[in-house]
Amino acid sequence: MPGQAFGVIGLEVMGRNIALNIERNGFPIAVFNRTFSKTQEFLADEAKGKNAKGAEKIEDFVKLLDRPRRILMMVKAGFATDATIKWITPFLEPGDILIDGGNSLYTDTERRATELAPTGIKFFGMGVSGGEEGALWGPSIMPGGDRESYEHLKPILDKIAAKAPSDGVPCVTYCGERGAGHFVKMVHNGIEYGDMQLIAEAYDLLKNVGGLNNHQLREVFAEWNRSELQSFLIDITEKVINFGDPQDPTDGPPRPLVEQIRDVVGMKGTGTWTIKAGLDLLVPIPTMAAAVDMRELSMLKGEREAASKVLSGPSPAKTTGDLKQFINDVKDALYCSKIASYAQGMALLAAANKTKEQGGFDFKMNLPDLPMIWRAGCIIRAVFLEEITQAFKKNPSLPNLFLDDKFKEMVAARQAAWRRIIKVGVDNGIGLPAFSGSLAYYDSYRRARLPGNLIQAQRDFFGAHTYERTEKPGTFIHTEWSAK
Repeated sequence: MPGQAFGVIGLEVMGRNIALNIERNGFPIAVFNRTFSKTQEFLADEAKGKNAKGAEKIEDFVKLLDRPRRILMMVKAGFATDATIKWITPFLEPGDILIDGGNSLYTDTERRATELAPTGIKFFGMGVSGGEEGALWGPSIMPGGDRESYEHLKPILDKIAAKAPSDGVPCVTYCGERGAGHFVKMVHNGIEYGDMQLIAEAYDLLKNVGGLNNHQLREVFAEWNRSELQSFLIDITEKVINFGDPQDPTDGPPRPLVEQIRDVVGMKGTGTWTIKAGLDLLVPIPTMAAAVDMRELSMLKGEREAASKVLSGPSPAKTTGDLKQFINDVKDALYCSKIASYAQGMALLAAANKTKEQGGFDFKMNLPDLPMIWRAGCIIRAVFLEEITQAFKKNPSLPNLFLDDKFKEMVAARQAAWRRIIKVGVDNGIGLPAFSGSLAYYDSYRRARLPGNLIQAQRDFFGAHTYERTEKPGTFIHTEWSAK
């Protein structure tokens, strides 16, 4: 009697939805949850009438599956993942594929694959983006690890992944060896952090300098979502910015719920992991770093409230100039900064793809494929990912997105507005760390000579670290500065 084609462990929302997605696409599923009542509820409710089976004991769950078994873990990263692996391993056999679909750190994925290698069990790391709806109807999927295992999984992954609207191509590809899948997902999340912070800074400017109310803000974001800024995050911003507060005690139109939300931002660690990877790989990612910094700064709520009463500085003032021009300037600054964020993400992926001798991780990724799988299903999906995909298809060794002819022209046409907006922030006492960090990244990248020569002189003075002369690159010199 044939068994179930695919197993899912973990029946929280993401696990339930991806299980339903797999079954809907023609692959009978087996499910397991540590709390058996959740398995029973799932089978009696969402999975009722579907080709789904469950078990109370882990060994019985394993027996439900065809060999080689394909099992997806949708459990919390860290201890829960390690515990699940330890729990199920005694019941698996060589050739079985155990997939981690959580937000795991890529080094943990590599460790787990190494630990399981002697057993013959194939451990596979797979990033999944798209939230609850994406899991159900088609996420962006970022698998990495054993290539043979990927080929065995590919027919299912191609079916359940989101499809790009332009060409219908599934938003899934083999991302590379070892921990590459979770590394790509981590970079995706770093870009996501940067993108969200940039949109928040645009909102801050439009509200506190432009003087727009939330109804007007909704109209602006709706217009932007019909432009080159069209993206999932702009779309949901349009939806939440003027959503009525269901607990508004007053009569009449409800106040905007977003204005009743405390300005303390949570995070689960993937943004911080991205910054650490940038440091390890010597890749500047200031837009993402600014986003992480601001989440951390948001957590200092009590300190900020106290500081607001004693620290001096300008306060936001409503613009007296052309409001339409101001809104367009914010739009252009947002667009240029988003390019910077994606440029940094692609640069980080390129650095990780270098050989270990070159300082990378030797993931053997095909870089042009990676922006392709973000075109639909994921949180950072945006219309200009089509253009990023084309840029890297045209030049797979493109060192920076800013150097692509199309993006170079886009920034050239908008950078005057970008600079005006940074000045508006300074003049109004509004911190714009992601906007200004993005511009500083662009300006520093386009300069042939930076002031690092002075830093090298200082380092040589106090630590004899040596330096290179401009006319003798590759020759390292030390000067006895104190003797002069």
